[in-house]
Amino acid sequence: MSLETARGWIDEAQRIVGFTGAGISTESGIPDFRSRNGVWSRRRMIYFDEFVSNEADRIEYWSQKLVSWPEMREAEPNAGHDAFVDLYRRGKLQALITQNIERLHQKSGLPNEIVFELHGTTTEAACLTCGGRISSDEACARVESGELAPRCRLCGGLLKPATISFGQSMPLDVMQQAQQAAENCELFIAVGSSLVVQPAASLPEIAKRSGARLIIVNRDETPLDDLADLVVHDEIGKALPAMVGSV
Repeated sequence: MSLETARGWIDEAQRIVGFTGAGISTESGIPDFRSRNGVWSRRRMIYFDEFVSNEADRIEYWSQKLVSWPEMREAEPNAGHDAFVDLYRRGKLQALITQNIERLHQKSGLPNEIVFELHGTTTEAACLTCGGRISSDEACARVESGELAPRCRLCGGLLKPATISFGQSMPLDVMQQAQQAAENCELFIAVGSSLVVQPAASLPEIAKRSGARLIIVNRDETPLDDLADLVVHDEIGKALPAMVGSV
């Protein structure tokens, strides 16, 4: 099967769900965290319980944030993101489920209400006590000015980038919405994900069990390749627009 087959399936489908991982954003210059040369190969990963219980770990966490935030803020969507916008404008894309945290899908033109952020967002910082939020620009400016582990100015609680850290509970409502989207789609397109991080990696399987076709587009092999109806190992910014018909 080929990209022409994928184009045919996309033309037929009226309920498409997209699913994206780090691979779609690395083509926009966002560094990968988990790969051999990723961020966590150079800096220590801070688990959620460490952040909550230890001031030194909070300082290290915010130090890492200060380094990574400018790249995240300045990154621009690429052709892969634009392909999903094309599907949305054609009335086919019902939901975009993402493991990514930099909101490039919204920046590309997808409305926030159809983007389900499984791992939260790095564009804001949230108070772990009252839930209040401020922009990452404001939070990082406070770190630079000497607040090495800033606290909420409303209640004094711990401020943390609004991402889901290892050991932190996933947002149940977002996961439920993502599962419902997977159950109700005709075509599930998984892009740029290693499909190993649970529970997110279960979503393509849910879609298949519910009768949808599954397309995987990723540079490397994934554990779900044998389950997929079509697997494309290629650059996302080239392959996905060709599948969608954007080029």
